[in-house]
Amino acid sequence: MTFKTKESRLFLVLGCFFVANAILSEFIGVKLFSVEETLGIKKFDINLLGVKNLSFVMSAGVLTWPIIFIMTDIINEYFGVKQVRFLSILTSILIAFAFLVVWGSMHLSAADFWVHQNINGEDLNMNNAFAGIFGQGMWIIVGSIIAFIVGQLADVLIFHRIKRVTGEKALWLRATGSTLVSQLIDSFVVIFIAFYLNPQYHYSWKMVAAIGLVNYTYKFIVAILMTPILYIVHLIIDSYLGKDLAKKLTEMAGRG
Repeated sequence: MTFKTKESRLFLVLGCFFVANAILSEFIGVKLFSVEETLGIKKFDINLLGVKNLSFVMSAGVLTWPIIFIMTDIINEYFGVKQVRFLSILTSILIAFAFLVVWGSMHLSAADFWVHQNINGEDLNMNNAFAGIFGQGMWIIVGSIIAFIVGQLADVLIFHRIKRVTGEKALWLRATGSTLVSQLIDSFVVIFIAFYLNPQYHYSWKMVAAIGLVNYTYKFIVAILMTPILYIVHLIIDSYLGKDLAKKLTEMAGRG
């Protein structure tokens, strides 16, 4: 197959960004960061559902998730539900494959000269560091994959439900609205599976709900802030495709 048409090249580019950012999010997601300290402000001391001293501690994976959801809405807009489902399932398989490869690499015998390294003046065991960074627990891996699939499927369905009501108008409503719902699902599913069902952590449902609400608050704000970027991307694509082809694709996508 050759990518000679504008729409085929567009789908290839969007699909690559979609898959690459989803896999990248899984691997950088092992790092947790303080949103408040990153912004140079005092930590919020939030008490929620009886859980004290909560703040906006997020996975670094949130850096790429806004891109994934923009790609989801754009692909949904121009290519329809079936193509988003295909990419979501393919991405889930590739994420699982990536973790399998990493698991295999963790069991390779490390070279003696590589194990002990001096990084920024600190002696590190590189083999332990590698395992600590990439060796996410199985519950977290399963939780993130399930949350990804469920969130994506919810996103595309809500997107088209809203589009049936609004037509071609109100892009912000169907894109941002579907993202907000799918992010809500994603925020709670991954925490529930990784930390509530996981016997290693024994999180209470209140802890899961409190952490999920704090995480969703952050994602809610980011989703709203990303809306102008969605319009910019939409305009660039319309300009690339041309008015007639863009209209044809969106009409075909709307029919499923």
